[in-house]
Amino acid sequence: SGGARMQEGILSLMQMEKTAAAVGRLGDANLFYCTVLTDPTTGGVTASFAMLGDVIMAEPGALVGFAGQRVIKQTIGQDLPEGFQTAEFQAEHGLIDGVVERRRLKKMMQFLTITNRFDGRNMEIKSEYKKSFLGLSKRIIKGRIAPQKSAWERVKLVRNLDHPSTLEYIDKIFDIFVELKGDRHFSDDRAIVGGIAMIEGHPVTVVAEDRGKNLEECLERNFGMPNPEGYRKALRLMKQAEKFRRPIISFINTSGAFCGIEAEERGIGEAIAVNLLEMSKLKVPVLSIIVGEAGSGGALATAVGNEVWMFENATYSILTPEGYASILWKDASRAEEAAEKMHITAQDLLRLEIIDYIIPEYGGATRENVAEMADDIRMKIVRFLKSYGNKTEEELVAERYNRFRRM
Repeated sequence: SGGARMQEGILSLMQMEKTAAAVGRLGDANLFYCTVLTDPTTGGVTASFAMLGDVIMAEPGALVGFAGQRVIKQTIGQDLPEGFQTAEFQAEHGLIDGVVERRRLKKMMQFLTITNRFDGRNMEIKSEYKKSFLGLSKRIIKGRIAPQKSAWERVKLVRNLDHPSTLEYIDKIFDIFVELKGDRHFSDDRAIVGGIAMIEGHPVTVVAEDRGKNLEECLERNFGMPNPEGYRKALRLMKQAEKFRRPIISFINTSGAFCGIEAEERGIGEAIAVNLLEMSKLKVPVLSIIVGEAGSGGALATAVGNEVWMFENATYSILTPEGYASILWKDASRAEEAAEKMHITAQDLLRLEIIDYIIPEYGGATRENVAEMADDIRMKIVRFLKSYGNKTEEELVAERYNRFRRM
């Protein structure tokens, strides 16, 4: 049904990457992978193995989406149209291959397994299977609403406009940074910035979520909440880095992927899922640094690293404390209580072996100490690049894969 289990917290979130990477290995073996989306298919399931099939089918009227409808309405106040997040909605927006009634699924699966054999054998198809996607449903069914700082103090700290933006760190860490824009399909999402940088003579690709440093920039960058085209831009740049053997440095600072109608229409779940799968297979070193808030699959989508570092007062969570309280207790006002229960601090994550290193903030990240922190990060990034420079492509992929398998 839903995604990562709130009761299991951050460890559950990591299963999205584990499963996506396993699907990737299935594909590498030229084996057919098909998914059938039943009612409901949402959250982390949508954003991982559900949307990675060679063929994706859904049952008529099934609720299929990334963000829950109650969460969407409470988070951004959008009114949801009739038929939103149904199987038919997904088909209309090109996100699945077809809608198939359950009584026809057996024949459809036989048809697909026969026609998708890599070895080319047993290609005889009975006449009753020859019509592709027999009996597609055209019904539209109305969508259903289905003495360190405390954790909450850290949440408020990293959300504050006075907290340094990601681009402020990039400007100080790298000698040169040239931004590259666009996903080559829809638009340039300003919530994600990417490009090529130089650091101590090392060329690297940089991908970063950025919220902006004032209200005008925050609006331009959608408060750091990427749309699907942002993740697709990030992946385009990461694949480019792989082609030219550049290490990848990703900076994470987002409350989560944008949960709006347009994000669902353009396939937010599929975009995150593909990033998880493709990042697991990148043949160059990947370093992910959590600068501020790292929320759910929207953060994980650029955080599949050989190593993951985290600022001392940053947070990494399955969803926002407000969302947790809203779903679990139907009371968003209990967000502070939720934050304490969710184990979202850098210290929690280091203990759980989700991250590898905590970056000290020298009393708290501010615009006054950006340069000091950047010098420390710069030195450690150079050390990372040198330590991974002699590893083979196979070693890099295996180490990243095994890192998540252990969680």
